[in-house]
Amino acid sequence: MRIPNFSGYNRLSKTHRYSVAGIAAAGAAAMAFAVVPGHGDGDSGQALSAKPVAADAHAFGSKATKDGVKAQAGAVSKQAAKNGQTDEAKKKAAQAMANAKIKYAAEQKQKAEEAAKAKAAAAAKAKAEKERAAKAAADRSARAKAAKAAEPTYPNNLDGWIREALAIMKKEGIPGSYEGIHRNIMRESGGDPNAINNWDINAQNGVPSIGLLQVIKPTFDAYHVKGTAYDQRDPVANIVAACNYAADRYGSMDNVNSAY
Repeated sequence: MRIPNFSGYNRLSKTHRYSVAGIAAAGAAAMAFAVVPGHGDGDSGQALSAKPVAADAHAFGSKATKDGVKAQAGAVSKQAAKNGQTDEAKKKAAQAMANAKIKYAAEQKQKAEEAAKAKAAAAAKAKAEKERAAKAAADRSARAKAAKAAEPTYPNNLDGWIREALAIMKKEGIPGSYEGIHRNIMRESGGDPNAINNWDINAQNGVPSIGLLQVIKPTFDAYHVKGTAYDQRDPVANIVAACNYAADRYGSMDNVNSAY
C-alpha cells in the first residue's frame, strides 16, 4: 500500500513521519488478514471479519493495536486449523465407509459360503437317505425272495394237499395228523376234490356236501381259515376248514371214523 502523499508531509517531524508510516502499514496488515479465504468446505470463499484497526497515530504501537492484529492472525490460524480438521474427518469418514463396505462384502461372502455348505450338506443327506432307502428296499426284496425260496413247495396231488394243509393247521393250532386226514378223505370222496353228494339230506336241503372231506357251505363258511382260498372245492381250503370243524366238535379229525 502506497503511503498517502499529504501536502504537509515534508514539514512533519521525524517522529510524526514514523507514526504515519506505521498507521499505513497497520492498515495494510489488517486488510490482508480480513480477506484471507477459509479452506474448509463450509467457509470456502468467505472472508473473515475483523475489527478495524485504529488509524490514530498516537495509538499505533499501543498494546490495543498489537492485540487486535494478533487476534486477527489467531482467527485465521484457528479457521485454517478447523478446516484442516474437517478434511481429516472427511478422510476418516471415507476410510470408515470403505472399511464398512469391505466388512459387508466379507460378511455376505461368508453367508453365501455357509448357505452353499448347508445346501451341499442337505443334498448329501438326502442322497444318503435315498441310498439307504433303496438299500433297505433291496434287502427286503432279497429277504422276501429268500423266504419264498425257503418255503416248501407241494405237489398238486393228494399227498401235497394234505401236507400243505397240515403246515397251515400247525400255524393255526388246529390238531390233526396225516393218517387221520387221509383216512377220512378216502372214505368221504376217494380223493376227488370235485366230489359232490347230491342225494343225502344236506343235498335235499339245498346245501350238498362238496370236496375232499365233503363239507357243506354253512360249515365251510363258519370254519374257513384265513389265508386259504374261499372255495369249497379248493383241496387245501376244504381240508383245513373240515379239520377246524372236526377239532371244534370232536377234538381232532383223527377222532372221526364215519360221517360227521
